[in-house]
Amino acid sequence: MKTKTTKIIFWSGAIFMSLWFGASGFFELTKNPVVWDITRQLGYPPHFIYILGVFKLSGIIVLLIPNRLLRLKEWVFAGMFFDIIFAFFSKIAVLGFPATIDAIIAFTVLSVTYVMFRKIYHPELIFGEA
Repeated sequence: MKTKTTKIIFWSGAIFMSLWFGASGFFELTKNPVVWDITRQLGYPPHFIYILGVFKLSGIIVLLIPNRLLRLKEWVFAGMFFDIIFAFFSKIAVLGFPATIDAIIAFTVLSVTYVMFRKIYHPELIFGEA
């Protein structure tokens, strides 16, 4: 895949995930009833919801800074993956499979975005090539 195409896919995914996590983080910090009610229903305590909001908003700032903080970006991707995985399994356990569609979409977009990130910034490490 050409570098320009890889960058377009990466930045499209990064912007999509930033909007997704940015909205979620904002709603968590502003105690939006839709987000809070679902998160509380899943069994998470209020202090944890605020922490999620802070980390989500901090993470998207790091993700959107071009060509900088690459190691920290790796941590942001890891945090997003964990957030999505926990949301997926929490929703399956409490709300059932239909409630996981958003997590499946987010996981797919984040996976593609991360692969493009690696192709751009660490092409020698993609899929065990070294």
